[in-house]
Amino acid sequence: MKISITRRLFLAIILAAGMAMISMVLIMQWSMRRGFMRYINTMEKTGISRLARSLEDGYSHESCWEFVLRAPTVWPQLIIASIPGGDLPPPPVDSRPGFPPGPPFGPPPNPEMGEGAPPRPLPPHLPHHLDQRLFLLDADKKVLISQVAIPAHSETTPLLHQKKIIGYLGLLPREKPSEPQQERFLKEQSLAFVLVAGVVLLLATGLSLLLSKRLVRPLQDLAGATHLLAAGRFSTRVEVVSADELGQLAEHFNTLAITLEKNEQARRQWVADISHELRTPVAILRGEIEALQDGIRQPNPDSLRSLHGEVLRLAHLVEDLYQLAMSDLGALTYQKENLDIIGLLKETIAIHNTKFSDKGVTLTSTLPSENTVEIFGDTGRLRQLFANLLDNSLKYTNAGGELHIGTTCHARIVTIDFQDSAPGVAEMDMERVFERLYRVEISRNRETGGAGLGLAICRNIVEAHQGKISAKSSPLGGLWVQVELPRTKLQ
Repeated sequence: MKISITRRLFLAIILAAGMAMISMVLIMQWSMRRGFMRYINTMEKTGISRLARSLEDGYSHESCWEFVLRAPTVWPQLIIASIPGGDLPPPPVDSRPGFPPGPPFGPPPNPEMGEGAPPRPLPPHLPHHLDQRLFLLDADKKVLISQVAIPAHSETTPLLHQKKIIGYLGLLPREKPSEPQQERFLKEQSLAFVLVAGVVLLLATGLSLLLSKRLVRPLQDLAGATHLLAAGRFSTRVEVVSADELGQLAEHFNTLAITLEKNEQARRQWVADISHELRTPVAILRGEIEALQDGIRQPNPDSLRSLHGEVLRLAHLVEDLYQLAMSDLGALTYQKENLDIIGLLKETIAIHNTKFSDKGVTLTSTLPSENTVEIFGDTGRLRQLFANLLDNSLKYTNAGGELHIGTTCHARIVTIDFQDSAPGVAEMDMERVFERLYRVEISRNRETGGAGLGLAICRNIVEAHQGKISAKSSPLGGLWVQVELPRTKLQ
């Protein structure tokens, strides 16, 4: 049977609360009974101090314990006399030399009944069975009076005469209440504990039901939102109602949904841009080929040159897409070695000098002439990086403008700056110039603008060399692209 998480949480809380209440009741009952019995035994031990004084007084007159052992009624009489509120007063002490026959510590005579009146009878049993729990030992701890076996290490009260121990008086503790009032008191306390535990358990049941629903509600919302997200509704969001772990989970879900939504938009934009970029050259090729088939145009060198140009443009686009896809997959091969980055940059600039001169763009550079700046990289990929940056400036810089290339060498990195003149890029477009297929609106001429993949490929190449690339406004009025690459050794 499938049990919902709400019921599981509810049952877990109730089970924990029930076990806690049962344990509490049992422990409190045990502690109550144990403490109550300890209190009673302590009070009884305090009460036998009168009996101890009577025994010490009796021993001081006879200097032995014979007065206790002489008659069986003496011991009970002493016990009764020591009990607060007992029926018999303490036995009198006869100080005359020699004792008359009979128990010396018997009850006093009744003057109304004459000198030879018999003593009052003892009660059939002493309270709390004191006579059965009290015991008397001599100075050597030999048993003088005891009705039960004396456990080892029993607590005793020393009896003293002339600062010497003459014996020991002990009382065995009670193990359970001996009076109905005491037993009734303990039962009432146990019932009160049970009632309190029942009330607490009922309150815990109600609170656990509310708590389980409150805790599970965010999970239910997340489960429903996840189902919608899996169905492709990336605009789904959940409300963050707390700052705990569930709230953090809701925030992470919203972040995931935003990322998926952006990725889906990027994918759709990517497909739309690819189809748009491929459709134009394909449409041109189709139109010119159909014109040749229909005899509208003749297959002369100009028509063939036009067809060849469109094929080259299409091939270049396909190659850029392939390079970008391989870079995103991490499948581009890099054969890295220690190389002179300044020398490689000079070679690439020399190759592009003619192109800049033909367009009327001035290309200047401020590069070290003698010092070698080594980095660990791939020569072919870095040459492709510089070529793409130069081609990008050549395409987007107006005739009569300029491009300046400079380097700055630091202890751990080398910085290469490409600064060209107008037209510039708006600040809102600076962060997007490295996106694939992104082109600034003013330069969407396919004859010069390309497909917008060059800077995206540059970013992948720089990141593969553990470097950074960024774009900002150039002091010359155009775009400033800055490349930072780590050096292999200090200069």
